[in-house]
Amino acid sequence: MTPLLLLSAAALCGYLWTKARKKPPQTAKSTPGPAEAAAALGLVPADKLNTAEACSPDPHDGEIRAAVRSGDWKAGAAFLDEAGRHWHERYRRAAVLQDEAAADDAWLLAWRAARPKDAGAALVHAGALTGVAAQVHGTNPTQHPTWEQSSVFHQVMVRAREACHEAQALAGDDPCPYIAEIPCALGLGYEPDECRALWAEVVERDAPHLAAHDAVLRYWCHTWRRSHEPAECFAREAARLGAPGRLLSLLPLYAAFKQERSSSKTDRDVYYKSPELIAAVDACLIDVAAAAAADPADRRILRARHMLAWTLYWQDRYEAAVEQFRAIDGHFDADAPWSYFRDPKKFYVHCRDYSALQVVEANGD
Repeated sequence: MTPLLLLSAAALCGYLWTKARKKPPQTAKSTPGPAEAAAALGLVPADKLNTAEACSPDPHDGEIRAAVRSGDWKAGAAFLDEAGRHWHERYRRAAVLQDEAAADDAWLLAWRAARPKDAGAALVHAGALTGVAAQVHGTNPTQHPTWEQSSVFHQVMVRAREACHEAQALAGDDPCPYIAEIPCALGLGYEPDECRALWAEVVERDAPHLAAHDAVLRYWCHTWRRSHEPAECFAREAARLGAPGRLLSLLPLYAAFKQERSSSKTDRDVYYKSPELIAAVDACLIDVAAAAAADPADRRILRARHMLAWTLYWQDRYEAAVEQFRAIDGHFDADAPWSYFRDPKKFYVHCRDYSALQVVEANGD
């Protein structure tokens, strides 16, 4: 007789409930109870979720994408220059352009030919090469690349590093080309001292930059797979030094998530309820509120809300989780943490609707 069959009826029910809670149903359709609860709270039906974009698209971004696709590189150059010395916005706009260049770089090559010393063109070129490398490697964390993919990935990343160095030589005090090199540190396996030196260049130019901190945290999480202490220390220190509204409080949550994902034996129902993670979530909630008050359109807030929703769900803080789900609902592009699962949308809907069900039942609705 198996150990499972020896369980008492009560223990068996508890066992099955826990398994059902931790693992979403394998069918595409949610169970009626949770789906109805989500509808009662005004959440978007699962079949209406926009899975292509993280949020409503910015019309100006769309105009620029269309312009460069038509070959108008001057529109792309002006779009980047308009950010001025707002480094976060410059980095974001460069990402818009580099996505287009990774798909078709004819307009970028024309820009580079017309203005060979243009720091913006060099930055977009470097980022586009990194994007191409990611496409070659594959962005699904649950799948491993083939030998051929890894070989081509390495070749393209070497070219991306060279492009980053060219952009850095033209950039002056712009931190963006140094941030753009951090994925090279991860992809090419920089030694820790090399990454620290690169990070020092970023800090010298713009210390509280969420994209930069996020990128280098990924490096530390990957480099020290057997010990998460360096990543945790980096994340905690960044959060401690970050001013309210800068969203650096997201980093400890992301570091904790990466540590949890590194072991299949971690009990999420216990792990995420540690006093340290409860305090980290509370700090991030305050940070997100400050960021939203300062600029409700700040798109960095969305990623923080996704991680908050995930962590609050496992902490059984369902009211707060539903608040986050409500704020991000409607658009869903399979970013972390959902992207780490075989069916990101299904897992997102399961966690959201389960949280909604607990809220409705608690309120007696």
